[in-house]
Amino acid sequence: MKSFFCFTFSDKVADCASDGCCSASDVSTSVNKFSWEEINKRTRNFSKQIGSGGFSTVYLARLPDYGFAAVKIQSVCTDRLARIHDQELQILTRLSHPNIVKFVGHCDDKEDERALVFEYASNGNLYDKLHTLTWKTRTLIAFQLASTLEYLHGMQIIHGDIKSANILLDQHLNCKLCDFGSAKLGFTSMVLPPSSTKMNRMIMGSQGYVDPHYLKTGLVSKKNDIYSYGVVLLELITGREAFSMERGEKLTDVIGPVVSGVVGVEEVVDPRLRQGGGFDLEEVKAMVLVAGKCIGCSPMVRPCASEIVASLRDKFQSITH
Repeated sequence: MKSFFCFTFSDKVADCASDGCCSASDVSTSVNKFSWEEINKRTRNFSKQIGSGGFSTVYLARLPDYGFAAVKIQSVCTDRLARIHDQELQILTRLSHPNIVKFVGHCDDKEDERALVFEYASNGNLYDKLHTLTWKTRTLIAFQLASTLEYLHGMQIIHGDIKSANILLDQHLNCKLCDFGSAKLGFTSMVLPPSSTKMNRMIMGSQGYVDPHYLKTGLVSKKNDIYSYGVVLLELITGREAFSMERGEKLTDVIGPVVSGVVGVEEVVDPRLRQGGGFDLEEVKAMVLVAGKCIGCSPMVRPCASEIVASLRDKFQSITH
């Protein structure tokens, strides 16, 4: 997944057919509306691809009086994909947070394709850049992402696909959360009917990050985001990926003994950080403790985003405000 701007519009997205999605016509009139001709011109006929996903492709663009931007072209060839696009667009128009990728505008001129335009994040995504980041930068990203979830959950928005590939990094390596294709409005949790099975429903989230409680019950809540956040914390600590295709193992299973206090925390710190002692052991322990609470089996005992923010602010001396 090597890209400067990566939207992974996964085919494992939540079905919003029954979630009260509004149509694109409900979007605020204050949002920039582009014509397809202008999208084509600003991307130079879609000449530079910088990201892709299951149903989307992202291109680099340059806008007058704005600079570089990223244009996400989505397929809406089915009613379901059109509904997902409309819900994402509706959510994007509500967001304004320094650690969420800025939404610039959209285009709906074409029948089977839509365009969403965003600010360009010049340092790629956390998945690709993790091993180059200092401990101080990692703690800052952890804090910024927690603050972002606090903001989203306060607005009754569940992101639904928190993962390192969806955390973009700007020129100063600040967190910029992206990809709201799986997001849901409201905390009206949905329980699958008895006839539902894992084979006939779409899964919200990505492998290695999905809340096991959600997989068992189909129950959607903000605690799904908290679980995924805990996995990202483990990535920041260890430098390992959330799911290893080669070994067929989840990071949460590998790091389980550490979270439970069975083995030494220092042993699992990213080797790149261990070289030269480039980390604060007490801060690592604090992050492991938070991660353990986030990935706990019962959603009821997981902390809320505001509690995580307070804990990190108290424990991380390296965080700059």
